[in-house]
Amino acid sequence: MRSGLILALGAISLTTGCVVYTDDHHEPEPPQYVNYTPYVSWAESGCYYDDYNHDFVWWFETEIFDDNGRQDIVGVWADVYSVHGNLVDSFELYNETADPDVYFSDWLQYSTNLDCYNDGYEVDIVAYDTFDTYDAVTIYPYTY
Repeated sequence: MRSGLILALGAISLTTGCVVYTDDHHEPEPPQYVNYTPYVSWAESGCYYDDYNHDFVWWFETEIFDDNGRQDIVGVWADVYSVHGNLVDSFELYNETADPDVYFSDWLQYSTNLDCYNDGYEVDIVAYDTFDTYDAVTIYPYTY
């Protein structure tokens, strides 16, 4: 009789259609993006007299690396400050050189607020990436 009861209970449990789900299924975590700060490897600046234009030319040059790739760099600037720390002028540097990591620009002095005979400037070369992280170096331009 006991075995018949067990078989009957087993048959009843199979016919109830009860389904049990477990909560062991977890979605995989999406990969985390790591943003690396751009790195200013070196920078130079200065001015020289250009006979063709009969004016001084200011130039700014730097090499920038970013472990996220070159496309992560969204802006490179040269910010020129006076000896008193006041911003005198800002210049965007462009990646249009033979070396893809070098940024450069040059400007005729008459189009700037700079004076090639002033040796009191400091230039901050600043590289920004997509997430507004940046690296900067301060240099002193070559002047007359």
